Amino acid sequence: MYRILCVASVMLAATTATGGTLDEVKTRGALNCGVNTGLVGFASKDAAGVWQGFDVGLCRAVAAAVLGDPNAVNFIETTAATRYRVLNAGEADLLARNTTWSFTTDVDLKVDFAGINYYDGQGFMVPKALGLSSARELDGRKICVQEDTTSAMNVAEYFKRYEMTYEAIPVAGTAEAQSLYLEGACEVYSSDASQLAAIRATFAAPADHVLLEDIISKEPLGPVVRHGDDDWADLVRWVLNALIAAEELGVNSANVDELKAQGTSTPEVNRLLGLEGLMGEMLGLDADWAVRAIKAGGNYGELFAKNIGETTPIGLSRGLNLQWTEGGLLYSPPFR
Repeated sequence: MYRILCVASVMLAATTATGGTLDEVKTRGALNCGVNTGLVGFASKDAAGVWQGFDVGLCRAVAAAVLGDPNAVNFIETTAATRYRVLNAGEADLLARNTTWSFTTDVDLKVDFAGINYYDGQGFMVPKALGLSSARELDGRKICVQEDTTSAMNVAEYFKRYEMTYEAIPVAGTAEAQSLYLEGACEVYSSDASQLAAIRATFAAPADHVLLEDIISKEPLGPVVRHGDDDWADLVRWVLNALIAAEELGVNSANVDELKAQGTSTPEVNRLLGLEGLMGEMLGLDADWAVRAIKAGGNYGELFAKNIGETTPIGLSRGLNLQWTEGGLLYSPPFR
């Protein structure tokens, strides 16, 4: 009897978890999306108090797909220390912030990554006045690095590999690191290269600071959901894939309505736009879910260019984040 009751309990828990998040979001009428506390280009409030950024764009795409409204988002500010607690406590339905997919974050912290939306790597920022051009010249320097993150581990392993020493200046978050770095308490700031570029863009004199070319780690960043709700993980994963595939297939926020109305000669585009197949139904959504996601802020390329691309103050090139057809790593599984 005890064994039967245990099995029944496990089955009930699994049934409750499956599809639960989608139902909760629909009932609430808003997506609770965990974002960075304020990383310009990725997630920050503009002068009017409206959240903007590359990661914010993914939150809005998911909200548009599920609720039909890209503005139906409650943005939950999280730090490196609080993000997983907020997610696993159910305070956020999704984390869309600079979070690295690694063995430990995936397995030990009991979360699921729904894909990769930015291929990054850890780098170093230094004052231009130091005249440094390589990370191999950082022996003996004071380095600001966030506590309890993979960044601290990467720095330690890098300096050990090249038999160099450094003085670690531990910081709790981006704001503290920026302050200490600008005050000169640390000579070097180490973090994801994209984050360093975003932080430098906020300085009064960005040109006075250099991002060294050395990249010392792989940092695949992506949206994160809780373990136990495979249906919700699938939904978030395929919203991201829809934005990536749309760019590859030539679908963007300007032409998606016309393509939807007229249809195309490309079966995969028709499936993406809900003109063929039952993909929306499989996700628990209607046929226009991907159309709404693309219209929310554009396809992947549009979101990148508008928020963090080379013409923005962040100034990031696509690099590894180019489509696979252009020599990059960006790749969506097929819509079929």
